[in-house]
Amino acid sequence: MELEALRSIYEGDDCFKELGPTVFQYRVGDIGDIKAFLVELSWPETYPETAPAISMNAFFNNQISHAVKQSIINKLQEQVEANLGTAMTYTLFEYAKDNKEELMESHQPFSNSITLIGNDGTVEAANITQSSKKKEKKEQLTKSQKRKLADKIDHKGELPRGWNWVDVIKAVVDLVGSMLFHLIPASV
Repeated sequence: MELEALRSIYEGDDCFKELGPTVFQYRVGDIGDIKAFLVELSWPETYPETAPAISMNAFFNNQISHAVKQSIINKLQEQVEANLGTAMTYTLFEYAKDNKEELMESHQPFSNSITLIGNDGTVEAANITQSSKKKEKKEQLTKSQKRKLADKIDHKGELPRGWNWVDVIKAVVDLVGSMLFHLIPASV
């Protein structure tokens, strides 16, 4: 009955995931929030008389220290003991949502920098940014664009000498033409 109730309550909620008939995850907080975390509950065969297994080992929680994870688990365990013998999955998820700030108050996000110590004893920090991890996208060309480009370049992949001379000659002719236009009187 609790499984049906959970499906009904959390229908359409992106934070709730049913990983199996007895394993559930709930994300507390938004994805971009530095204090967001993910709680996973697993029901043993004798649940709800036996406490569910509480886990914070999801990859989503990799920026949270072990001490903070253990603190959250301990506080959830207190709620388990108070609700033992009753359906408590919804209660535990709601407790985590309602007390997110308190549960994460000692959370310090990890720094994205590495300290490097040189041979001369100097210390410097190298910042690691997300953009450096992303690969630069190459411009995608159509087959006809590739064909035209291949017709223009030589075997070394370089454009032949004078490939853009037409533009230079056209610019000179236009310049000379405009100069002549201004020099010749309008009455002629």
